[in-house]
Amino acid sequence: VILDYGMGNLFSVLNAVKYLNFPVEITNNPSEILKADSIILPGVGSFKKAMVSLNKSGFIEVLKESVLIRQKNILGICLGMQLFALEGEEDGFSKGLGFIDGCVKKIITPDNEKLKLPHIGFNTVDFKKESILGNHIKNNSDFYFVHSYHFLHKEKNLLEAKCEYGIKFTAAYEKDNIFATQFHPEKSQTNGLQLLKNFLEIWVSA
Repeated sequence: VILDYGMGNLFSVLNAVKYLNFPVEITNNPSEILKADSIILPGVGSFKKAMVSLNKSGFIEVLKESVLIRQKNILGICLGMQLFALEGEEDGFSKGLGFIDGCVKKIITPDNEKLKLPHIGFNTVDFKKESILGNHIKNNSDFYFVHSYHFLHKEKNLLEAKCEYGIKFTAAYEKDNIFATQFHPEKSQTNGLQLLKNFLEIWVSA
């Protein structure tokens, strides 16, 4: 299922998953999350507003049960990735879902590089060899980004992929059943489709 909490790029993700021939539906019903094999949490906009919207939609406790207790696979995309953190600073401090020990902060690039925010466009991503998301994808391939904030973590066992935009930042990460990308795989052409396929195939082979 793809979660509809009022702040996601839903139909691009839906069309990409359909193109890959996986059964998928968009839902705004929390009970559907508990029935799902895998969960996708997309997101565009403010961290704080997203958490308010998730709370109003009744998704927060169900997501915690599904991911932390039932160990369902979840993929967070862009803002969805950031919401897995303990906290975020966008539009003022707010708590996140708390799946990963980390904080979301605004990107601060070196003054001499004169880089604009948001970071928009295709940029290369460096995946580790053992990455599930990066399987069958040539390393340093391009993915599409749109963001002004990045994810800083304190986890010891987090498998990260990195990208550079003035600073090196976390472009994707994996821990147990939790997967996330700062970039938009649904807008990243062949590489993005392969990444989505890699994630969706986890429950097929389980």
